[in-house]
Amino acid sequence: MQPSWKMLLKQSQLTPLQLLQNLNLPLTLLDELKIANRLFPLRITPGFLSRIEKGNPKDPLLLQVLPLGAEKFNPPGFVEDPLDEQSQNPLPGLLHKYHGRVLLITSGACAINCRYCFRRSFAYAENNPGQQGWDLVLAYIENDPSICEVILSGGDPLTLTDSSLKKLLTGLEKITHVQTLRIHSRIPVVLPERIDGHFGQVFQNTRLSKVMVIHTNHANELDETVFSALDALKNLGFQLLNQSVLLKGINDSTETQVALQRKLFAFGVLPYYLHLLDPVKGAAHFEVSKAEAQTIMSEIVKILPGYLVPKLAREIPGESSKRIIPLQTELQ
Repeated sequence: MQPSWKMLLKQSQLTPLQLLQNLNLPLTLLDELKIANRLFPLRITPGFLSRIEKGNPKDPLLLQVLPLGAEKFNPPGFVEDPLDEQSQNPLPGLLHKYHGRVLLITSGACAINCRYCFRRSFAYAENNPGQQGWDLVLAYIENDPSICEVILSGGDPLTLTDSSLKKLLTGLEKITHVQTLRIHSRIPVVLPERIDGHFGQVFQNTRLSKVMVIHTNHANELDETVFSALDALKNLGFQLLNQSVLLKGINDSTETQVALQRKLFAFGVLPYYLHLLDPVKGAAHFEVSKAEAQTIMSEIVKILPGYLVPKLAREIPGESSKRIIPLQTELQ
């Protein structure tokens, strides 16, 4: 019998030694991994782990989750709250950055811990409002008719149980001016078993338009188990989009980006954003410069049709929307 998604989620808690042994990597890395693991715990699902090439310390999937000593070094500008979300957090569990939409921090848990995560130091404990707090969040949304879209984020919102998702969905459906539900989740890629029949029952009859923004950085993340999960989401009426982060040594080449976009399209997913790295403390070694990103994008548009080209973007704290980066520096 196949393990439940909850059991697989529990199995994502590995020690650095277990990771090295599982992937046949040199134990000389262990001390370095232990140091970084104390800064931000290692977490990786069995499915994602199985897609990593054993014996390859430069595997692009491994590098996304591997604790490294480089996380101790932080140049100026790399901070714990790079998007200044603390100032946009009017209620526990609620972020209100942009006109017409709000973001709900529904969970502090993730199925894997991406080392470049801009919320790796987020105050999740202070954003766990409890039932009374969620009632206040729903009242906030109801009292602002400009809010037509609600975004579920985290952590990962799909770590919530089906009953919790249903309860939240029911509350949002009662607010007449809310028309769209958007979910930002890594789980369809890293824990596709989560998209099961019970999940489908939660979302199959909602009146809300549904968008699922998955997070995939490399084509090797996508296998047949992911295809099945994405196909199930499409059958439930979700519009599927992907967002990526441009990461040094992982996906910072034209070839890698073209392969990713083509495979996503084969899996029924359209591109959304390709983000420049948010300058979060501990992630400076992933940074790709804006000029390098523009060069890559200039090559991508020569190869791919426009509908497969993601928008190169970065988020600037306090701005009214994400900033779209033009292809050439002379256009700025």
